[in-house]
Amino acid sequence: MINFAQVGNDLYTGKRSIDFIKRQKTWYALSGVLIVLALVGIFVKGLNFGIEFSGGSEFRVQGVTNSQGYEEKAQSAISTAGIPGNVTSTIIGQNTVRVQSEAASDRTDEARTALAKQFGVNESSVSASLIGPSWGESVSQQAIRGLVVFLVLVTIVMALYFRTWKMAVSGLVALLHDLVITVGIYALFGFEITPSSMIGFLTILGYSLYDTVVVFDKVRENTTEAFRTRRMTYSAAANLAVNQTLVRSINTTVVALLPIAAVLFVGFTLLGPGTLLDLSLALFIGIAVGAYSSIFIATPLLVDLRRNEPAVRELDKYVARHGAKARPETPEGAPEPVAVGADTTGAAAAGESASGASAATPAPGAARPVHKYAQAGPRNQPKRAPKSRR
Repeated sequence: MINFAQVGNDLYTGKRSIDFIKRQKTWYALSGVLIVLALVGIFVKGLNFGIEFSGGSEFRVQGVTNSQGYEEKAQSAISTAGIPGNVTSTIIGQNTVRVQSEAASDRTDEARTALAKQFGVNESSVSASLIGPSWGESVSQQAIRGLVVFLVLVTIVMALYFRTWKMAVSGLVALLHDLVITVGIYALFGFEITPSSMIGFLTILGYSLYDTVVVFDKVRENTTEAFRTRRMTYSAAANLAVNQTLVRSINTTVVALLPIAAVLFVGFTLLGPGTLLDLSLALFIGIAVGAYSSIFIATPLLVDLRRNEPAVRELDKYVARHGAKARPETPEGAPEPVAVGADTTGAAAAGESASGASAATPAPGAARPVHKYAQAGPRNQPKRAPKSRR
């Protein structure tokens, strides 16, 4: 059985490592495919904007006892009321049907009467609301303005904090990567985009930024140490940082997704379409994509941006020349070095019993036996007896 705690410890210490940096072309290709599919969904299939953005009328029929064929009933009622255009109907909760159509204007009362008759409820159980497209347009403008301001501030703060604009650019690319893929998933699957979804899109940018900053902070720590000790290349130090934060990123993502998944389940099965479902769906998709980008996109892109810097190239050359020094060979005829605490008595006794000699002579190239207390280092060697007992 896999010991995840031991795996995480091995990743942190470097005993076990996943090569994220050298496989960056694989991650770029995978992200490229996802982005192309997202763009196809956005520009070919199109986004499914809610009534808040397109405008229209919304009717809610409460107390429905028989919801079978609710789509046909809603379409028939709206047509009877003389309202043209497409009709969208969904079930909310256990006994409420939401019907959205083109602006009813002066046909609202006729639509309420027809819906009440089709679903077998009182006319007072049918509520109506008219939503103009100007409200949705205002929400869109505010969201775009907030997104631009957010990205500009993120770039400035990251550049000042990490003291390099390349980290800021890498983090910004990861944020845009998450946003495009999340919106593309909405387009491909036809999920409705509402003001709550827009809030969710902005929220996932904050989560993705948080995860990326944590990884970059460890990258900065490891690469600074690599420049100081000159024992590890820049890419190796960055790769170690990703491995060291991998378990933490996975744990944080899982802990964040579990309650959101519970809300999604309740929303789909019990509550139906609404603010809670729209917000949780955007958060679930965005957090999952954000965890991927912070590990597989942001750090490999940072290494590629800094690969040709003079300091990085000089460090890589130095490590290539001096990183793997050969072990010095023992001069011919010189005695083999004896480890501290080596059990030469046992070896001598073994030699006497085999050949009758007073001491055993090790075979050429053979290592001398090491005492069991000396195998783990000086701390485990037996203590010397005090002078009074010698």
